[in-house]
Amino acid sequence: QVHVIQSGGGLVQAGDSLRLSCAFSGGTFSAYSMGWFRQAPGKERQFVAAINGRGEAIYDPDSVKGRFTISRDNAKNTVYLQMNTLKPEDTAEYYCAADRAWGLLSSTVAEYIYWGQGTQVTVSS
Repeated sequence: QVHVIQSGGGLVQAGDSLRLSCAFSGGTFSAYSMGWFRQAPGKERQFVAAINGRGEAIYDPDSVKGRFTISRDNAKNTVYLQMNTLKPEDTAEYYCAADRAWGLLSSTVAEYIYWGQGTQVTVSS
């Protein structure tokens, strides 16, 4: 059974940086595309970034591209989200998710099968 366990998050000030981590277990990590999503109170879950087993990545172009970087370490079965120049509008619950996509990348919530527990990121102005 695949499990994804998140760590990181917290309260930071605008302009600060933060790194989220997501540890994968129970499957062949390199076969899974990994995604990060976020959900603010009262809003739908929103795509942030995704990366496949080869390290190719896609980002939400409107909100995070240029500030956030997704990466993965296949030897450690871990995916990361480095968040720089954080803004108050980045405040949300962040979720890591796994999609057995064999190299394909998706920004769609429904494509992802396994989800982490969520971690809160709060950016104060």
